[in-house]
Amino acid sequence: MADLVEKVLSFEINGALFQVCNTLGGGYQEKYYQRAIAKELERRELKFTEQVLVPLTYQDESIGRYFLDFLIEGKIVLEIKVSPTFYARDVKQVLAYLKATNIPLGILANFNRSGLKIKRILRGTQS
Repeated sequence: MADLVEKVLSFEINGALFQVCNTLGGGYQEKYYQRAIAKELERRELKFTEQVLVPLTYQDESIGRYFLDFLIEGKIVLEIKVSPTFYARDVKQVLAYLKATNIPLGILANFNRSGLKIKRILRGTQS
């Protein structure tokens, strides 16, 4: 566990996510969880930006763009979903964000009626 990437910060983020889940419960649209997470991150005095524009380029030319749900402390990408389970496309989406931003760690949070599931995703692997 000593080698865990961004151990303290990811622990704090997970705490914020569980606080939102415990307070709101399940069944809401993603935008409401996003607003609640922002309030909880502020309450915990974590620096973050929402809906971060990340350009995607090919040979120095723009071919598209991504919007990250959250970039926290410039170190962790947080992507939130509202679905019954984790899907491979969601993990691939976070991996693409990590590659495009050169950030090593992403957290995929899935709010659903049965609670909250969290997946840590390392650039190039999953944990």
